[in-house]
Formats: sequence, structure tokens, C-alpha cells
Amino acid sequence: MAQVLTKRSDFLAANRGLRVARPGFVLLTRPNGGLGQRYGITVTKKIGNAVVRNRMKRRFREILRAALPQFGLADHDHVLIGRAGGVERDFDALGQELEHALERAKAGKGDPARGRRPRRGKRQIPSQKASGSAPS
Repeated sequence: MAQVLTKRSDFLAANRGLRVARPGFVLLTRPNGGLGQRYGITVTKKIGNAVVRNRMKRRFREILRAALPQFGLADHDHVLIGRAGGVERDFDALGQELEHALERAKAGKGDPARGRRPRRGKRQIPSQKASGSAPS
């Protein structure tokens, strides 16, 4: 049985790994240096209230328990990040999507990173980007 990720540093490390996006979730995978299969689940407050988030985490936990032994990557961390449409999706469809995402990760076919959005207050006005100077 796979171990559960609990440390924030493990989640941050997984975020630097391979990313495979699906309609209900985003799968992150990263080699962990021989620690076996490990998994983590994260669902943000953007998804809904505590009842909705906990329901989504329970569903993710079950599909991971079913899929990781057969389709999971050996000695990798697997992190599922919940997306807004994930809680309404059919349970079997979520399982199929996870299997497909794990197969893509095994093949090394990740989705490109979107890039980090600038923090509030750090955004530049388009005219400043072009000229590189402050407005006068």
C-alpha cells in the first residue's frame, strides 16, 4: 500500500515534477529517490465548502487506492489537485481519467506548465513592459 504525503515540502517538490491535467483533477508525479509509491491529495477552498472538499478527497483517495498498485509509477510521489468539475464527475469516469493520466506520466508525456501568475501589486502596465521605464 502506498504511503500518504504529509509534509508541505513533499507537495512543493511534486509541483516541480511532471504535470498531467484532466477535467476533474491535475496529477503531479515526481521521483522520490527510492521511498516507494506515495500519494497526496489537495483541494483548495475555491472548490467549495468543507463538505464538498472532503467528499472530493474521499473520492480521490478511493480511486488512488484502486489505481496506484496497478498503474502507479514505482518510487514516485503522486499528488492529485482537485479541480472545480471533479466533484460532480462520475466516479468511474474519474477512475478512467486517473488511469489515463498515470499512463501518460509513465510515458513521460506531461502537459506544459502554465507559468506562475504575478502576485498582486507586482503586475506591470502593458506600456511599462514595452518601454521598460516608469510612466511620466
